[in-house]
Amino acid sequence: MAETPVRVMHTRLHEFVVDVLLAMKMGRTAAEITAGHMVRTDLRGVDSHGIGMLPRYVEWWRDGYLQLDREPQVIRDDGAMALFDSGKGLGHYVSTLAMRMAIEKAQAYGIGIVTVRNSSHFGAAANYSMMALEHDMIGFSTTNMPSPAAVPTFGRKGMLSTNPLSFAAPAGRHAPFVLDMATTTVAVGKLVVASRWGKPIPAGWALDDRGRPTTDPMVALKHRLLSPLGGSRELGGHKGYGLGVMVDILSGVLNGAVYGNLFERSDMKERKVHNAGHCLAAVDPRFFRPIDEFKRDMDDMIEALRSSPRAEGQERIYVAGEPELESEQRRRKDGIPLAPVLVAQCNGIARDFGVPSLA
Repeated sequence: MAETPVRVMHTRLHEFVVDVLLAMKMGRTAAEITAGHMVRTDLRGVDSHGIGMLPRYVEWWRDGYLQLDREPQVIRDDGAMALFDSGKGLGHYVSTLAMRMAIEKAQAYGIGIVTVRNSSHFGAAANYSMMALEHDMIGFSTTNMPSPAAVPTFGRKGMLSTNPLSFAAPAGRHAPFVLDMATTTVAVGKLVVASRWGKPIPAGWALDDRGRPTTDPMVALKHRLLSPLGGSRELGGHKGYGLGVMVDILSGVLNGAVYGNLFERSDMKERKVHNAGHCLAAVDPRFFRPIDEFKRDMDDMIEALRSSPRAEGQERIYVAGEPELESEQRRRKDGIPLAPVLVAQCNGIARDFGVPSLA
């Protein structure tokens, strides 16, 4: 029998995350921004990338992979592009600064692209693509991490991280289109969520050490062998594999950050360096056509998709971003459901840092 979730209001969750980040020496502004992104992620129903990541962040900080008291530095700023160095910080704050700069550059040049190196996990990629929506712009974000998990097509060893990407575009009457996806069939965080609830995972998400599909999340987490998006070659897994390499090029090779399995092939572990990379971009549709015309056609496309014939037994056709928006509306009112084991972990962190318990 599944355990009953512990419901926590988003305001309390935000306070708790800020308290923990401040205890880890992060500055107040960075802590507020980081907590805001983490809680927004939980509100949107992406339970793998919000408060669920906090125990891992604490572990990395204790192990020396994170230095949260540093301010990100601009290494290069030229025309429509720029480069940040995070200084071994978490990625949420520096990526917010980078996306703000990309938006400013898009206002001037029609497009702005800013990359980040020497960073770490930045949470959900949609947090940054969605920043462009407030300015009636298209947003794009990609990221990687040093821990390989994605198995190349025809391979049986993890060579890429889950390498997510997000694309957001504004509409008029309708909610914006917001795509946020790993280039693996599923993110590692989804395996963690399944393990917390003691639930099996679908066949095709992950492989065991012999390269066979497994439904046991603990086996999947032990071996970290994730299928590329699509799964097998016959089902298009080579496309997910290609997308994963593309994200590594944008997030790592372009800016001098980690890529592929470089962490395993270098002295990064000894030096306690993640060197994760991020790529943030904004495009201003006004440079192509009047914004009202762009949003009108976005509405028309969304309406056409929604009203297209439904498969038998299906009540609705969704557009990317709609389930997350509806989750946010519900959870702002009803609270965010957390696994009891995660709440216990967070309360243990609170005791260690001398801050109030989460719940």
